[in-house]
Amino acid sequence: MKNLVIIPTYNEVENAEKIIRAVLALPEGFEILIIDDGSPDGTARVVKGLQPEFEGRLHILERSGKLGLGTAYLTGFKWALERGYDYIFEMDADFSHAPADLPRLLKACTDEGADMAIGSRYCNGVSVVNWPIGRILISYFASVYVRKMLGFKIFDSTAGFVCYSKRVLEAINLDGVQMKGYGFQIEMKYTAHKHGFKIAEVPVIFINRKEGTSKMSGGIFGEAFWGVIRLRFRRFSK
Repeated sequence: MKNLVIIPTYNEVENAEKIIRAVLALPEGFEILIIDDGSPDGTARVVKGLQPEFEGRLHILERSGKLGLGTAYLTGFKWALERGYDYIFEMDADFSHAPADLPRLLKACTDEGADMAIGSRYCNGVSVVNWPIGRILISYFASVYVRKMLGFKIFDSTAGFVCYSKRVLEAINLDGVQMKGYGFQIEMKYTAHKHGFKIAEVPVIFINRKEGTSKMSGGIFGEAFWGVIRLRFRRFSK
């Protein structure tokens, strides 16, 4: 199997080398694709400096400017499909997603029959550490809103820690994905659901970043709110 972890970065120089070493040290033999949106702090330079050490396992795409989380992942998905990867992961650079949980997501797909596995903060209570209570409530009730609005029985629809089997990404029209920010995560999961794929939630503990700064903004939440309403009335073809 070929397994690729896609990690978008913007000003993650404090975390880049640490997250790369942590993922590539796992025995499953993951590869990493960093998609850097022109970080002025030198994130891309750090990554490229590590490539000789991890030849063939560490890849980077550099884009000019902040083009959005969703577009970064869509670019990475297409790159992965062109190169025949079997399982493709979404993961943050800031250690809010524990690298040690990557094999658990992979196992949910390879051994337990899931087509997509979500590292879920809310399928087993609330498993979030060091987030302000206001942000926890916004995130938690965003997933409640999605479940009620779409009849979608996923507890953490906004999660950004995900394993996709290749067949899921091949079935989705990636050029037709409309939401590019926070709502991107909802749209991808709901689209996979509408295509009939089996989605599993794997409980994880989400730990707020210790280094670097968050990229969240109010506009991201607004896009998700209205985007979910549009999703409810969208027609999906299999």
